[in-house]
Amino acid sequence: MSTFTHLHVHTQYSLLDGLCKNEDLAAAAKEDSQDSLAITDHGVMYGVIHFYNAMKHAGIKPIIGIEAYYTTGNRADHTSRKRNHLILLAKNFQGYQNLLKLTSIANLEGFYYKPRIDWEMLEKYHQGLIATSACIQGEIPQLLKDGDHKLAEERLTAYTNLFGDDFYLEIQRHPGIDDILEPVNQEIIKLSRKFGVPLIATNDVHYVKADDARAQDALIAIQTRKTLADKNRMSMMDSQSYYLKTQKEMSDLFSDFPDAISNTRVITDKCNLEIPTGTMIYPKYPLPKGDTPKSHLEQMVKDKVHNIYPEITDKIQKRIDYELDIICN
Repeated sequence: MSTFTHLHVHTQYSLLDGLCKNEDLAAAAKEDSQDSLAITDHGVMYGVIHFYNAMKHAGIKPIIGIEAYYTTGNRADHTSRKRNHLILLAKNFQGYQNLLKLTSIANLEGFYYKPRIDWEMLEKYHQGLIATSACIQGEIPQLLKDGDHKLAEERLTAYTNLFGDDFYLEIQRHPGIDDILEPVNQEIIKLSRKFGVPLIATNDVHYVKADDARAQDALIAIQTRKTLADKNRMSMMDSQSYYLKTQKEMSDLFSDFPDAISNTRVITDKCNLEIPTGTMIYPKYPLPKGDTPKSHLEQMVKDKVHNIYPEITDKIQKRIDYELDIICN
């Protein structure tokens, strides 16, 4: 049995950011005897079914989630680009449906440079979900980074009131940016111990193998419209550690906080989502009493056809009967 599960993973569907192909992720996880893996693409879910099927095919338990873009304001406000990250994972089918709802609303109503959710949406669609404080770009980590410990505690309380035991504080370690991460980690750990909120250790996975770092850096350059030679551009090359680390690598990296490793397995055990694939799912349509789908459709056509054809000739009636016969059969 695995000792650790990666719960913060960006696939190729985190466009121009993630480099992981789902089949490659599955192969690498299987090689390391990892029995579960999460998908947390940035603000989107169009890679979920591909990921789900790839993991199932490899005998790996898929954990479906997103790294949402969260705005502390209102999602309809298009004046501020400020946003934070928030990891959301589906425990069950209700959670999966709520993820779909959150992602759809984020794109349709909250899109401002990125698809954003807000607190109102979380309150309405949090059932069946696990939330974590995410990477250094999360709301709580950013408050701690800015030294606003009071507000960080208030926001932690708000999250735990909403998600209960399904909220976790996330810590990461990426050599090369430890001067940024470690001070925040220490404050997160203090919060965890003070409020009894469990820790989880994650690696911000963007590519499968360590030597994929350079290729992923090229993706970032394309995304930000910069050249690789530009020294002032956004880059993750300071810490070439955003790959799918082995269980041993993660356990060694967080040997001082073994509970942060074991808690990833607690989350894995909580997540038991089965997505019905390979079957037709039809919408539920309320029929008038005594009607069959066939008789109701025929009546609808009969009632509406005069809106298009004032006179129903034999030719038109023959075509109507022909079309209805194809649909109903």
